[in-house]
Amino acid sequence: MDLRDGVKTAENKVSSETKKLSAFVRDKSKSLMDRLESYEDIINLEVGDTGLHRAKSLEREFDIRQLYIKYEGDNPTGTQKDRIAFAQMYDALRRDFSTVSLATCGNYGVAVALAAHLAGLECHIYIPESYHTERIAEMELLGSKIIRLPGNYEDVVKASSELAVANGWYDANPGGSNTPLQISAYSQIATEIFEDLGDAPKYCAVPVSNGTLFAGIYRGFVNLYKRGKTSRIPKMVAASSSKKNPIIQSFLQGLDYCKDLKPEQIKETKYNEPLINWHSFDGEEALYALRESEGEAYNVSDRKLRDMTALLAKKEGFRILPASTAGLIALLELDEQMNFEPDRFVAVLTAKN
Repeated sequence: MDLRDGVKTAENKVSSETKKLSAFVRDKSKSLMDRLESYEDIINLEVGDTGLHRAKSLEREFDIRQLYIKYEGDNPTGTQKDRIAFAQMYDALRRDFSTVSLATCGNYGVAVALAAHLAGLECHIYIPESYHTERIAEMELLGSKIIRLPGNYEDVVKASSELAVANGWYDANPGGSNTPLQISAYSQIATEIFEDLGDAPKYCAVPVSNGTLFAGIYRGFVNLYKRGKTSRIPKMVAASSSKKNPIIQSFLQGLDYCKDLKPEQIKETKYNEPLINWHSFDGEEALYALRESEGEAYNVSDRKLRDMTALLAKKEGFRILPASTAGLIALLELDEQMNFEPDRFVAVLTAKN
């Protein structure tokens, strides 16, 4: 199989100030506390605070009021993955690791490669043999070592985690002990939406793969509500490739747990690959968020992903990775079914094309 994944146009550029801070972070003659403070400054400069754009052309096209797009393509490597990559590398630096290890099919690998490079950490990236992501060259330019392993993504995650334990490296893979850290990093998206809107939206729609992003945004809104910052918690809308994601299928089947799919039934395409898997590492957390928020879940076809990508480019000027549009598609379909009362609605778009 010739499977491809990843943003095509990210240049991984950082500011000259970040480069100066990185030189300080990489200087091990400095105290760890001072190096950590400089790395925090890098995160504050480069990661997050992504744009919230009111999509007025889509409002007119679909007869919906106050539709907002949270555009994660504004992050350094072009996806939301920078948020968790930099949080993980800060943790690795804090715990005095010198080498990090992870499995990837593309975008997360580039994000960690950049974050590790700026932190002065050696980075080993494991990629399934069948995958051919255009982002490998970027990872290598950032100094990461690329290792091919047999099996699917889930197999390579397991193998790379075992290698990390055996060699005393920092394991940056999804799931397990990394889940709380990654959910916390993603919860900042909810805070940014609140800061721009002044309250939580009525609905918040998110593309779903492993479930970490979805769970993190929900957790962020819950924390804001508990602190009295917002008047409500949004209903969460999850969307993924048709019948190829365990979270969506488990919710639609009314299950109270995230049931794995059969690996042989998963078919990757150039449109759906970032969304699909047979096992979602943080599926239980995402399923909990769906149930507790009284949310909805949708299967989205490749054709709809492709068509929405073209429409966003034409109507709003966004160059979006097709898989990134799944949540927006689901939100608009839900509006068509329910005919929303006027309110505010947010769709998170996770990657540039």
